[in-house]
Amino acid sequence: MRAAILEKLNYSVGKRRSVATDADWLLATCLAVRDRVVDRWLAGIDAAYQQGEKRVYYLSLEFLIGRLLFDNLNNLGMNPLVRAALAGLDIDLDRLRALEPDAALGNGGLGRLAACYMESMATLGIPAHGYGIRYDHGLFRQVMKNGWQQEYPEDWLTHGNPWEFERPEVCYEIGFGGSIEAVPISEAAMRHVWHPAEKVEALAFDTPAVGWRGYRVNTLRLWSARPIDPLRLDTFNRGDHAGALAAQVRAESISKVLYPSDSTPAGLELRLRQEYFFVSASLQDLVRRHIKAFGHISTLPDKTAIQLNDTHPAIGVAELMRILLDIHQIPWEDAWRMTQRTFSYTNHTLLPEALESWPLPLLERLLPRHMQIIYLINALHLGQVRKEHPDDGRLLSAVSLIDEYQGRRVRMSHLAFLGSHRVNGVSGLHTDLMRETVFHDLHTLFPDRIINVTNGIAFRRWLHEANPKLTKLLVETVGPEILDHEEAFARLRPLATDSVFQQRFAAVRYLNKLALADLIRKELEIRVDPAALFDVHIKRFHEYKRQLLNILETIALYNAIRAQPMNDWTPRVKIFAGKAAASYQTAKLIIKLAHDVARVINSDPTVRNALKVVFLPNYSVSLAEMIIPAADLSEQISTAGMEASGTGNMKFALNGALTIGTLDGANVEIREHVGAENIFIFGLTAEEVAASRARGIDAGDVIAGSPLLAEVLDAVESGVFSPDERDRYRGLVDSLRYHDYFMLCADFDAYYAAQRELAALWNRPDAWWKSAILNTAGVGWFSSDRSIREYAAEIWGVPARGP
Repeated sequence: MRAAILEKLNYSVGKRRSVATDADWLLATCLAVRDRVVDRWLAGIDAAYQQGEKRVYYLSLEFLIGRLLFDNLNNLGMNPLVRAALAGLDIDLDRLRALEPDAALGNGGLGRLAACYMESMATLGIPAHGYGIRYDHGLFRQVMKNGWQQEYPEDWLTHGNPWEFERPEVCYEIGFGGSIEAVPISEAAMRHVWHPAEKVEALAFDTPAVGWRGYRVNTLRLWSARPIDPLRLDTFNRGDHAGALAAQVRAESISKVLYPSDSTPAGLELRLRQEYFFVSASLQDLVRRHIKAFGHISTLPDKTAIQLNDTHPAIGVAELMRILLDIHQIPWEDAWRMTQRTFSYTNHTLLPEALESWPLPLLERLLPRHMQIIYLINALHLGQVRKEHPDDGRLLSAVSLIDEYQGRRVRMSHLAFLGSHRVNGVSGLHTDLMRETVFHDLHTLFPDRIINVTNGIAFRRWLHEANPKLTKLLVETVGPEILDHEEAFARLRPLATDSVFQQRFAAVRYLNKLALADLIRKELEIRVDPAALFDVHIKRFHEYKRQLLNILETIALYNAIRAQPMNDWTPRVKIFAGKAAASYQTAKLIIKLAHDVARVINSDPTVRNALKVVFLPNYSVSLAEMIIPAADLSEQISTAGMEASGTGNMKFALNGALTIGTLDGANVEIREHVGAENIFIFGLTAEEVAASRARGIDAGDVIAGSPLLAEVLDAVESGVFSPDERDRYRGLVDSLRYHDYFMLCADFDAYYAAQRELAALWNRPDAWWKSAILNTAGVGWFSSDRSIREYAAEIWGVPARGP
């Protein structure tokens, strides 16, 4: 291995050992490890062709894969080998690990789920491709300036990506705009030919996705956009040098940034261009592969399963229809049957703004042929509904692909639903709510189409790699089977009351907290006590995720500590991290409030070490891998009925953190598996939230009945935490008083009481660590391997092997 690394340093990096930097050593090491992956990768591809296996294609706008060096070393069992090889060269592997940039190709849970599922599909021996976009800058890099979030381009590709293979021969033209020509092919039939006004190229970059123990290696294929012609030479020679590059800039903008702001018409159009770009390239690619392997397009549904990861790739339904109809001349009825048998759709949200819809004029201008197909899908669909439910205008309106009441828009979630043979939710509660709310009428028409597959996480990433000390303890205690079989976690249950095991479990946590405390000191120049309760709230900032509720409770606790400084307060460190969407001003204001509250509390000598508040900037997969193993308390406090599932809750519980949360998303199932006495549930249920909203969302009476909450809101509103701008948070507080849609005021007292119960439990170490161990013991079911087995059996129709 040492020789392989030196060879890469010399012949691929072009450096001698004597002058090599750490960045050079990192590149050489990655390339040497990649070589060990390639043979398994190519062997798996060859086997899929030779055996005629059905393939799974996972289409996702996000793949939050993070750093890959340790991920691949862990899955290949090569960590000790590479560490020893580098040590013989006086190079520290951990130092190189810290240099590797996070691949910023996702925003949060959706993208991280896609990455976990890619790993599990390889682990279970399922031939699969992930398809997405190779963003040049991905999600923005978050920089805090005086507590305000500032967005800067992420630079993860500055030094290249050693894990990927550019495929210049795999390139597809993607069209936009233009006109449709109807060409007669017989007296009774017409063929439609789309003549795009603009074309760009999609260039493939392949990254091997390694399964556990290297059992199988699948492919993550990401598309990069480039112009057909990189330069208008005639324009350049006329002296318009910038204008000559306009087509290049326009094309490359498609794969430049993840989630560009859609608050402008140009931003909205770019979002649609991105989604169609990667979907079209992916479908062209998989159809080409299918014909190469099986000879004819007609067997596509038998050998191909396409999973739409949320609504972003929904335009794929119309695109596959276009390919079948216009390119392969498949009759409409056969094409529609093939499309439905091939596609399945995972819904990840009930939020209206996330259930994408596109203005008709934009779709008609940008994708005119697809709009024709969508109109016909809708006409045939509504014709069947009218036949079965005559005189039901409300139903026709509700199930139409066209929303006539919001400025005439295409409902992409409805398109995904109609074009799929299976639609799944991602937790038991979320699936029930799908049937009852957003897809209620479609569910009435197609009662067997919606099923549930609760999300899961890759234990290899979130335990073995993120928490090696706990992994070592579990292997020593339970046996090596725990590395391969999630059922083995249940063997920990009898040890939950074992005082010796509790001490060892707690000692591992303390070491992880020491490491996180050191990071906080280096990053923020704030010293925190690792013996304190680490209370962690890390996720994308959104009002429904209710970071604001946590901040308000923090202020209430601060007031109580100041009022009664001699009480025996449980030392607590509140740890926040997460990004707000660039155009989401309320979420950015909440981040600012978190900083203002932290500044006041951390500088108040009367508090001493009873309470600290920290905000770690630029949240990423790598930062999560540092924080989660050190967490004592996991904040999962979204408004009930609004979080589809969550996967952070599973990662924390796996590592032994206790959960405080609402009965929302997968919290419901976590409670079932770890025991109601080992999770702290508070607040309104989804049904109670709906009933409360129906009565009205003015919180005046609730606030009047809670002196504690009233005091906190008065402090925020009057500028106690913003003396430089007294009215900074007045509008935020007004929204809580008069428009408490997310039920912060309604749940505040219950949340505060649950936090005091938790503090009391923390002061009983034997009881705390019993619950912590039972959390780890109870979450084996939340492995992404279990999720993928369910997809394979119930949706895709493929065998799952492996562990």
